[in-house]
Formats: sequence, structure tokens, C-alpha cells
Amino acid sequence: MNPLRVAIVGFGKIARDQHVPAIAAADGVELVAVASRNASLPGVPHAATLDELLRDGPPIDAVALCTPPQVRHAQAAMALAAGKHVMLEKPPGATVAEITPLVTAARAAQRTLFATWHSRFAPAVEPARQLLAGRKVTSVKITWKEDVRVWHPGQVWIFEPGGLGVFDPGINALSILTRILPQPLFVTSADLAFPANRDAPIAATLALSDAQGLNITAEFDFLQTGPQSWDIDLDTDGGPVTLSMGGARLRAGGKQLVDAAEAEYVGLYRRFRELAATGESDVDLAPLQIVADAFLLGRRRTVEPFEEAT
Repeated sequence: MNPLRVAIVGFGKIARDQHVPAIAAADGVELVAVASRNASLPGVPHAATLDELLRDGPPIDAVALCTPPQVRHAQAAMALAAGKHVMLEKPPGATVAEITPLVTAARAAQRTLFATWHSRFAPAVEPARQLLAGRKVTSVKITWKEDVRVWHPGQVWIFEPGGLGVFDPGINALSILTRILPQPLFVTSADLAFPANRDAPIAATLALSDAQGLNITAEFDFLQTGPQSWDIDLDTDGGPVTLSMGGARLRAGGKQLVDAAEAEYVGLYRRFRELAATGESDVDLAPLQIVADAFLLGRRRTVEPFEEAT
């Protein structure tokens, strides 16, 4: 089988830190071009924009869109119209509804649309799902707190409309939760803290449930200093279960069941290659729907302005 020839569109921190090494480590996938106005990769053909890449760049089979979510819909539509498979970094878009036309376009073009949730490929997530399949979950607590100044330095778009603010990392926890729990989840209340000078929240508290009345709470914070927290604690009829380090570790019954190195993005590209081989799409919007409902239902509070130190 010929390798899947991928172009990365948008070459910021996530593309450099995750996508480039993952493509190099994934069998059957090859990085053949980069499209970015502000950055390039030595030795790899470069274009300033996606349309320039499609017009003048080397032959490609697929694009990985690592641009801010506010511009991904137009780029995905352009790539699908050009007959390319499309990987969408998370979140897949700035709104829920804009993804549906892309699914339709991918089906018509017989091309893959892959809305990725990289945290679902963390090493402890599937073992946790299998463990919980035999248990009754009685409550869940999410604690997802990190420092935006460390993980998103200079990324102004994240606090602009459609950038999600603290839900950019928080949606990772929701993507795990919607994978490991068997029932659909919905928001029952939300408190959103917006800096006075920003258009997206810097902290949030959510309450969620399912049709059986499961009690779920989530605390998201974008100003955590010191140790960072990416934890999901579940009470079950078989004892407590904890997913920590963003899904890299699983503990249950007083034992560490999984403690593995991160390899999420390699899993993403393996899945992308499998999908592209048949033209199948994989688009689960449940995590994005929860965030959208949090904005719809949430009580908004104004907090002190956020200024990133220079």
C-alpha cells in the first residue's frame, strides 16, 4: 500500500510538538508539505496558504488542519472539494452545526473526514472503558487545570470567539468521559468565568448527568501554577477508579493498572490511515456539543483581565 501523503496546514506548537513526530512514527504515513503563513519545516515543501498548496504544491492525499478552529470549516471544505482526506484537530470547529455540511461533502467526495479527539488515544482510556463496562458508576469528578501561559503561549485566538478558552483543554476530559461511559451525557448547570478583556472563559465549573441521574462535576482552570491536573475520578460499585495525567495512567483497586508513555498522536495517524484506505469518516461531536451547551446554559461571571506576561 502506498503511504498516505499528508500536508500539515497551520504550523504552530501542536503541529511541531505532536503532529510531526507522530507522522514520522506512524507506518504508512508521510509528511510531504506544510502550509503556514508564519512557519516552515526545513526540508519539507512549503506554501503560505492551503489554496496555494493545492494549486502549486506537491501531490498530497490528505491534510491535517492544525489551524485555529475559527477558520477550519472553510479550509476543510476546500480540501474536500479538491479530493483530499481531512483530519481536523480538536475541537473540529468553532460551532457544532458547521461540521454537518463537511460530513455531507466528505460522503459525496468519497473522502475521509476525521474529527480527532487525541485524548481518547491515551494509553489508559480503552482499558478504563473496558473496566467500567462491568461496573456501575455512581459519581464522577473531573479536575482539569493547567497554565495557559505554558501550554498556549502567545495564542491570542484561544480567547477569541470560537476559541473555547479553558474548554480547549477541558474538551479533552469530555472526550475521554464520553468514550468511557456508556450513556449520553448532558449539561445541567455551568458557571463560566470570563476575563474582563477576553471573549472566552478562563475557568469553568460544570455539572452533568445522564438519563440515570449520574452525578458528574467538572472543574476547569487555565491559570493553574505548579503541578498541572488532568484527572478523572470515578466512584463505582467495585471501588474507586482514577484516570490521571490526561489518560496516561489508570488506577483501580489500589493498583496501578496502566502507566504508559504518551503516544496519542501516533494512534491518531494510524486511525487516519485506516479511514482513508476506505474513505470512511469518523466524526463524533458529543464533546463539542457538551461545550456548546455549557455556553448556552452557563452563568457568565466577569473576572479580572488576563494579560500574558511578555
